[in-house]
Amino acid sequence: MDRAHKITAFCLMLLKLPKCEMASGKVLEETYLKWVQYKEDCVKMIEKEPLSKADLFCNRTFDRYACWPDSPAGSMVNISCPFYLPWYDKVSQGAVRRLCGSDGLWEREDNGQVWRDMTQCEEEKEVTSQELWFKQLMVSFRMLYTFGYSLSLFTLITALIILLSLRKLRCTRNYIHANLFLSLILRAVSVIIKDTMLDRHWGREIMKQTDVKEMLSDQAAIGCRIAQVVMQYCVLANHYWFFGEAIYLYSVLIASVFIDNNKYLPYICLGWGTPLLFVVPWVVMKQLKENKECWAVNSNMNYWWIIRFPILLVSLINFLIFIKILKVVLSKLRASNQSRFADYKLRLAKATLTLIPLFGVHEIIFIFATDEQTSGVLRYIKVFFTLFLNSFQGFLVAVLYCYANKEVRTELKRKFRSWRLDAEGVCCGQ
Repeated sequence: MDRAHKITAFCLMLLKLPKCEMASGKVLEETYLKWVQYKEDCVKMIEKEPLSKADLFCNRTFDRYACWPDSPAGSMVNISCPFYLPWYDKVSQGAVRRLCGSDGLWEREDNGQVWRDMTQCEEEKEVTSQELWFKQLMVSFRMLYTFGYSLSLFTLITALIILLSLRKLRCTRNYIHANLFLSLILRAVSVIIKDTMLDRHWGREIMKQTDVKEMLSDQAAIGCRIAQVVMQYCVLANHYWFFGEAIYLYSVLIASVFIDNNKYLPYICLGWGTPLLFVVPWVVMKQLKENKECWAVNSNMNYWWIIRFPILLVSLINFLIFIKILKVVLSKLRASNQSRFADYKLRLAKATLTLIPLFGVHEIIFIFATDEQTSGVLRYIKVFFTLFLNSFQGFLVAVLYCYANKEVRTELKRKFRSWRLDAEGVCCGQ
């Protein structure tokens, strides 16, 4: 868990900083609940413990960090580190200290604040530096995929406008391409909105205890939960439109065994309807069993498999279709290029690279390296490649199937020529 998360939880207890860094819902909620329990235990002690028999002593108190008993004047008081600290297992043997003055008042600093030594309850510097590095790495990853999705969003919207505005390009194949573009657009938008909602939910100012209660309430989380649900639907829809592309190409090149390639409606049901079969049960399970925070944390991975399984399954099927189609392309190229082996290899490589982003084949790379099975460097590598490929995939698809497509470029040139002639005709007519 990164240092920003722990700083936020710690800020909550001290209530000194006007604004803490963005928090992790899980750490913040667990820390807050433990702090509430610690506070309640301290209040009971304050109310029920008999008064000190000493003539002069410092009064028992709870200073929002630790619980202090009545203490004899002129003594150093040691209290075990509070158990609510997220890193308590590392400092359980440590203590926080206060000094009870000879006048029976807690010793104060020059600024008027009660003196308190918490050094034994702080995190180890080595751990802090490691987690700071992890935080910086995650920030870099986020900047990377935000740029990738933004670039994809711009190119996809332009490509979608081009496909839908040119009449001669309207056919089942391009309609499927257009829906794939739209699913990638929605995916990019949903990810950006989800990140924004998380920032708004966990990035608000913590000024008093009630702010934390409001932050952890279901009402405060409703916006980011909706964004999370929409994002999961868009991701699933995106994968099932990849599946639609694979089925269409398989039907054209090999055999029409899945869906009649002349009918468009079944593809609509597959791409936009099938995700609902998985998102709705996932929402129900989250609402009933894991209705916490923004639904971004998967405490029980069995519920997450409701979303993960259809993605892994369709990625595996797409990969098998990809291999089958590649064999067909290979045999046809081999038959027509017996004398030009170099050209044959170039065309095969082009066909392969073209199909990879269209089918989402890159998903197969880490299909068996699940989140539970990866750790350390392998996990960072997986996260990097997954975020990089997913965020820039829309850009690749738009370039390959619109901007670099020969049919689209030819039609655009014809359209520009027609517009230029019309403009010249209007000009000459005047």
